[in-house]
Amino acid sequence: MRTRISGGWVLGHLNGKHTLDEKHEVVIEGERILYVGPRFDGPVDKEIDAAGKLVAPGFIDTHVHSGHRASHRLISDSGRGDYLGQPFLEISVPREGTRVHGDVRYLKPGETGADGAREFHALFTVAELLRNGITSFVEYGSQRLIQDALMEQCMKLGVRGFLGPGYDSGRWVGDEHGRLKRIVDEENGQREFAEAIQWIERNHGAGSGLINGILVPREVETTSLDLLRMTREMADKMNMPMATHAAYSIIEFYEVVREHRKTPIELLAELDMLRPTLNIGHGNLPSDSVRLNYPGARDLKLMGEAKVSISHCAINIVRRARVLDNWRRYQELGINIALGTDTYPRDMILNMRTASYHGKTMSHDYKSATAADVFSAATLNGATSLGHDDLGRLAPGALADIILIDLTAKGTLRMGVVRDPVQAIVECGVGDDVDTVIVNGVVRMEGGVIPGIDLDDIRRRAQAQGEEIWGGWSGSDPLGRTAAEMCPPSFCPTCFRE
Repeated sequence: MRTRISGGWVLGHLNGKHTLDEKHEVVIEGERILYVGPRFDGPVDKEIDAAGKLVAPGFIDTHVHSGHRASHRLISDSGRGDYLGQPFLEISVPREGTRVHGDVRYLKPGETGADGAREFHALFTVAELLRNGITSFVEYGSQRLIQDALMEQCMKLGVRGFLGPGYDSGRWVGDEHGRLKRIVDEENGQREFAEAIQWIERNHGAGSGLINGILVPREVETTSLDLLRMTREMADKMNMPMATHAAYSIIEFYEVVREHRKTPIELLAELDMLRPTLNIGHGNLPSDSVRLNYPGARDLKLMGEAKVSISHCAINIVRRARVLDNWRRYQELGINIALGTDTYPRDMILNMRTASYHGKTMSHDYKSATAADVFSAATLNGATSLGHDDLGRLAPGALADIILIDLTAKGTLRMGVVRDPVQAIVECGVGDDVDTVIVNGVVRMEGGVIPGIDLDDIRRRAQAQGEEIWGGWSGSDPLGRTAAEMCPPSFCPTCFRE
């Protein structure tokens, strides 16, 4: 079956870069793109009118932590100073002997009565990604049962997932004084690694290629050298991409230097893991950062020489008063900057805008982190990090993962006058402007509607789960705080006095 998309702007592809043409057409045949260019003369079976829209490759989110992220609402404008701005330590590190109440990511494998909760957790994730025009995503290391649930929703809703159970050599907990304490369990890490390999071997390529494997040692500082070596060896053997958190935290940097007398990036280089298909989560605190005062810093040079990829999650890190020090320098050294959402909202357009504005500010150059740069980061560069030259572009032979973005701003004046649709979207757009999503040549969303999905119902159910998590927060918080004590409301309730 052939489908022609015509009448709008088309973000095509030539010599490794996007091109932008008005009134060009895209023709899909099966699950791949047949033609991009001026008027197509051959027969077609279906027409899609793209008038007033930008036809673009689907966004690639290279850093997703699944679920509704209710716990992240507890670190808005607040947090423990001794965690030095690292958000996951605030909401994923329970008091020793407990677990985060109500969050299915932390349920034990095989725990009964949780299947429906895991299914909803995955549904929220995949539906939100799809609604925002994200056609491919990397899930950053949740346990096997969460990966199973995500895989099911990817195949139901038609989103391309790069999935694989995460593994490590032990997690952080809070001790009896609320301090960070590392629980080491290498034997369990080896089991998790073996389980991850089995899961990938069993599921890679499922759903007509919607399900793809990726190896995810969760963090450099919590993963042993043996597990990291095994990861690299298996990535070579299976031709798999890898992802891990590195150069992302002052605590992580200190712990690795203390233990190995090398920076996290130097350690990865020594293990021969640096490569374009290693997705380094964040990468915003290399030894070159002025925040670390590290002598002889060479992390960015090592990353650039290897053309390593980073998943830059602009909204998440700026909330914690952290930034990517210099977009232009990363770019000029050869580091592949891809974008991820990490937390709420999974809105790639807002993440592009945040990355652009802060990229300009931190580079001290308003010609840095342009609309073209961040749009490429959300598409082409994400494909590079995954080792897929058939994603992130509209070109003959590429997979037909396509989005149509409405340039009318849904009947509002927000978009203003449109001269360059890419600039207009980056500067003025939001995820809700995505009108149509096509994955593998199949229309998965049209007119902002995902067939069979009630977003209002999902939102209500997520709110109820959030209330449950917040209500039981003191049971696992290392300091025994309630949700209100951890994150007071922006304004105190009105108090009436007699």
